[in-house]
Amino acid sequence: MIIDTHVHLDDKRYIDDLDEVLKRAREGGVERFIIPGADPVNLTRAIEIAESNSDIYFAIGVHPYDIYAFDTLEFEKYINHPKCVAVGECGLDYFRLEGSDEEKEREKKKQKEIFIAQIEIAKKYKKPLIVHIRDASKDSKKILEAYNAKEVGGVLHCYNADEELLSLAKEGFYFGIGGVLTFKNAKKLLHALPKIPQNKLLIETDGPYLTPTPHRGERNEPLYTTFIAKKISELLEIPLEDVKKITTQNALVLFNIS
Repeated sequence: MIIDTHVHLDDKRYIDDLDEVLKRAREGGVERFIIPGADPVNLTRAIEIAESNSDIYFAIGVHPYDIYAFDTLEFEKYINHPKCVAVGECGLDYFRLEGSDEEKEREKKKQKEIFIAQIEIAKKYKKPLIVHIRDASKDSKKILEAYNAKEVGGVLHCYNADEELLSLAKEGFYFGIGGVLTFKNAKKLLHALPKIPQNKLLIETDGPYLTPTPHRGERNEPLYTTFIAKKISELLEIPLEDVKKITTQNALVLFNIS
């Protein structure tokens, strides 16, 4: 049993064969799926998928690349939906900042404002956070601590192996481990993984992105969580079934699902 805690099943790349994708995953031992919020445009699709499948849940939020759509997202309308389990993915991403230094600083400021707003929403409705961090560890950690995000905790999605973030485990945060762990150049993550408390580990695909070896170059899908689980088992030297049980229990606790 595995829970894919982060998979964009509402992405257009799954439209033609979603039922087959889910069938393969279920037959391979994936028992539950969580669709993160990213672009509000896809929210209706995510809700439809969750309502049509007892083992699928969704989150509501705005990705750092889509912050200018934040005001269009009707949080109040959907956050109490019985299948809504989290707020996010929200956070900071400085990887693609463009323009002059002044323009980049404006963009950073806006990202921070929207991130903080979503933390406050999560606290108001007592939902955990799904946090996206890329090239912004220091600012992200500062905000999570300053705005008392430990009230609800959450997951550092696609954990970037920055060891500075490991202390957030004590603040109620989990660490989403995905296909990057299987990449040849994942040396930082290989080094950081054993330092993560096992009761804070989660498995995710981030499908259709970040496909693990041996399927790199293909569309990612929930079935491939099995490759991630096997890699974790190998690196931590614990039985594969224990990895599955531990990460599943962690996901059930964090997202309050059964």
